[in-house]
Amino acid sequence: MNKPTLQLTDEEMRDFIINGYVKIKTDFPPSFHENVRQQLDTMFEEIGNLGNNVLPLIPEIQEVFDHPTVHGAMQGVLGKDYVMHSHRYCHFNQQGSEGQNFHKDSYEGDEQIRRHKCRWTMAFYYPQDVTEDMGPTAVLPGSQYYETGESAHKQPDLALTGEAGTVTIVHYDLWHRAMPNSSDKKRYMLKFLFIRLDEPQAPTWNSDTADWRDLSNTADSEHPELWESLWDWSYGKQNGDANGVSHTEVDTLIGNLDSNNERDRLNAAYRLGRVGAAAVPALNQALHSRSDAIREYAGYALSLIGEPAIPTLIDAIQEADESVRASATFALADMGKAAGEAIPVLTRTAQDPSEWVRRHATEGLGLIGQQVSEDIDLSEVVQVLTAGLRDDYHWVRDNAARSLAKLGTTAEPAIPALVAQLEDENRYVRFHAAMALKQIKTPEAQEALFNHLFASRWCALTTNDRPY
Repeated sequence: MNKPTLQLTDEEMRDFIINGYVKIKTDFPPSFHENVRQQLDTMFEEIGNLGNNVLPLIPEIQEVFDHPTVHGAMQGVLGKDYVMHSHRYCHFNQQGSEGQNFHKDSYEGDEQIRRHKCRWTMAFYYPQDVTEDMGPTAVLPGSQYYETGESAHKQPDLALTGEAGTVTIVHYDLWHRAMPNSSDKKRYMLKFLFIRLDEPQAPTWNSDTADWRDLSNTADSEHPELWESLWDWSYGKQNGDANGVSHTEVDTLIGNLDSNNERDRLNAAYRLGRVGAAAVPALNQALHSRSDAIREYAGYALSLIGEPAIPTLIDAIQEADESVRASATFALADMGKAAGEAIPVLTRTAQDPSEWVRRHATEGLGLIGQQVSEDIDLSEVVQVLTAGLRDDYHWVRDNAARSLAKLGTTAEPAIPALVAQLEDENRYVRFHAAMALKQIKTPEAQEALFNHLFASRWCALTTNDRPY
């Protein structure tokens, strides 16, 4: 069933790319949110925090995320086929709390893999009015692209206050914290996760212009190439235009990849990505650096360059150094459709002895494979991903299941293995296996999924007092 939407504007998408959040308001009556708040009171008093099971306990919460404003905003930043992740949590900031330090969340079912492109979001929902003295969630706008607290804390903090029904959608990597609650009131915030299934092909918001520079004064921009490249990616463009620069500038930019200033490193990487093929030889040397940071930022640049960088990245995947192989695989995975010719290499790399290399290759086979499935036979990819469902490392299994979901009907041969992973020891591998069966859409997959869901259904009405 298609849900109604109220789409974001170009200006709202611009602000999301720059600041990492969009704040919206539902129009349910106050009684709706008061009912949710009272049920949360009861949960904490009688059971405790149910974490992932807060939604089946209080199914009315789903109506918040189905609201046209919330749904439309989520489509804008994650695409039309986004999915609500199975991880959700009620953050209870009690009276007198000292709050938290600013931090980034780890990815559920994965190690801390950070990508600038928005493929994961969090949504913060307040079921009661929240003022600054009640310990709201605070964010550091624009900090989603920074790895270090030093860089993040140069951004001014912002308290996300709001009336009951306020929802803030944030880039998953945005630095945030719970503020101290100096009031005499409880503060609830329901955090839900969402993931992108399809790579962008066209804007999924109400767009009037395809050119970032029509919306932004690049002369005053802090990260002009970074922001523009992310706008282009969200718009479905494959790569930015190459800019002619001198060898001297390339050398200077390469040197800045090792700067002590993280902001300079970011700007250098994305400027080099805009240079194009002329920057590839110098970036190849940087990719082989012993410095994790230099390799990381060289990877961002090579990934943005696209097709001219593919031979260099493929060569790097053959290196004996595990770190170089992992960095090259990460960059190829992020490149998208342009890396279609690298599918056979990534298929082999998904069987690499290094779990980190396998992790990146497994993700890349889903990110790239879904975009080239009409042009390339992916039967071997499906076989490798199916084998990945049995990997010793849960983040590889999780990525294998999620990649199979992205391949949709193409992944039909993986149905038996996916059914087996519905009982995986990791709860999020189970979730992504179920999601893959849903996306495959064949009668066999649907029957297996429904059989599992009916058998595992948790009944919120069943208690010790009312066992049946």
